[in-house]
Amino acid sequence: MKKQRNKKVILISNDDGIRSEGILKLAAALKRIGTVYVVAPDRERSAASHSLTLHRPLRVEEVASGMYAVDGTPTDCVSIAVNGILPERPDIVVSGINKGGNLGEDVTYSGTVSAAMEGTLMGIPSLAFSLVAREKFDFTEAAAFASRLTRHVLKKGLPKDTLLNVNVPVVKKIKGYRITSQGKRFFSDAVVEKVDPRGKKYYWIGGDMERWEGGEDTDFFAVTKGYISITPLHLDLTNYSSIKELLGWSIK
Repeated sequence: MKKQRNKKVILISNDDGIRSEGILKLAAALKRIGTVYVVAPDRERSAASHSLTLHRPLRVEEVASGMYAVDGTPTDCVSIAVNGILPERPDIVVSGINKGGNLGEDVTYSGTVSAAMEGTLMGIPSLAFSLVAREKFDFTEAAAFASRLTRHVLKKGLPKDTLLNVNVPVVKKIKGYRITSQGKRFFSDAVVEKVDPRGKKYYWIGGDMERWEGGEDTDFFAVTKGYISITPLHLDLTNYSSIKELLGWSIK
């Protein structure tokens, strides 16, 4: 008879890097409920999306007991951890805690979310946590909620091919949590053009959010009102409602 493990195995990753305060606070909180391994990029890899390194070897350094730095993307980290580093398959993948929110279409760019997505692709329940702040990052509330939600998911599991994208607001008192959908934001000056001292143009991608849309069930609305947003994301991106319309096309 196969011996049952007493402790759950938790794999933690992120896109802010192995030395980020957010990942250290997350690891400390989750050590109370299981055996924690941290496998994360050796430097910041924000907005790395779900990129995978295929054209060069990856180096891994054990920087502390159970903590490994990888010179690759968050997706690389989860893949290497599950298939090479960890002595046993993790029961859950927890990514974060990210410096800054991952709301709306951020999920398509976010390395934090993509680490959780890679875990989901491997059939492992996965969560992504982000702190909706731009400065004065206090991860205390986010780490505490991450511990509660991780414990719950370890007991109850998740729907098939589904990961949870969690955004924690910075407010005086969090009102609770809401299950949400993705909102949509609109930016001003999404690309900023400048000129260097030699007269050549260069560009910065990024701008200020003008507004968001989507209604009261969205992630934006929840965090604005002081609630933690939990958005279930599905791996199947098919727009099933459009299939009937497309079947009516006659492409010549």
